[in-house]
Amino acid sequence: MLLRFTKMHGLGNDFMVLDLVSQHAHVLPRHVKTWGDRHTGVGFDQLLIVEPPGSPDVDFRYRIFNSDGSEVEQCGNGARCFARFVLDKRLTSKKVIRVETKGGVIELSVANDGQVSVDMGAPRLAPEQVPFVADVEALSYSIEVDGQSVELAAVSMGNPHGVLRVDNVDSAPVRTLGPQLEVHPRFPAKANIGFLQVVDPHHARLRVWERGVGETQACGTGACAAAVAGIRQGWLQSPVQIDLPGGRLSIEWAGPGQPVMMTGPAVRVYEGQVRL
Repeated sequence: MLLRFTKMHGLGNDFMVLDLVSQHAHVLPRHVKTWGDRHTGVGFDQLLIVEPPGSPDVDFRYRIFNSDGSEVEQCGNGARCFARFVLDKRLTSKKVIRVETKGGVIELSVANDGQVSVDMGAPRLAPEQVPFVADVEALSYSIEVDGQSVELAAVSMGNPHGVLRVDNVDSAPVRTLGPQLEVHPRFPAKANIGFLQVVDPHHARLRVWERGVGETQACGTGACAAAVAGIRQGWLQSPVQIDLPGGRLSIEWAGPGQPVMMTGPAVRVYEGQVRL
């Protein structure tokens, strides 16, 4: 059986996108791992699957799998590519699209210039909602890693994030400290780890070690979590321009209880087919 797919990226965070509205297939973790291999497969950070909605108040269901085959709750860069994909494939003509994810319902808006804005919903800050092991909610927490103490914020954008401030992202220990914090026991569901450099109150730089993937060129939910953490601690002010290795995202957040708005590009790379 051949399945049509589209290769896309959002600031270099790359995806294989499958339409399972007009096509029908049962995708297993082993398929994801095979396709995700950058040497012998399509190669991607995440597989995005478009499915029919599970309830009448949404337009689609959106499922996300890391290249290691694990299913995750949310992906912001993927959400922008999802919006561009369903319009390009004429699966909808709407410019505002409501999508059901494992992490909750999000709303996508596509502008005439191709930029996509995503209403990511309100961040979850209570430790049990991240999830993060702590007795009480705080702006930041101290974690012990290999005998050293690391200060980080814990934020959920539908998926768990730890955000720590660094002086310079270029020299930050992303590839050593990132995987250690990803699987730290205080993050029972593992976590994405963001290394945040504040340039000025409206500008920051960010590198993200993504759970189940490794460092990526960009992480939309990571940018949202970093902006929330920075604004809460007085380092940043909305709107925030966040520069990732793959490019820039614009993040707006009015404060606790309010939704985080993320705006950035979504690019189609090529079309292809894989055998299931």
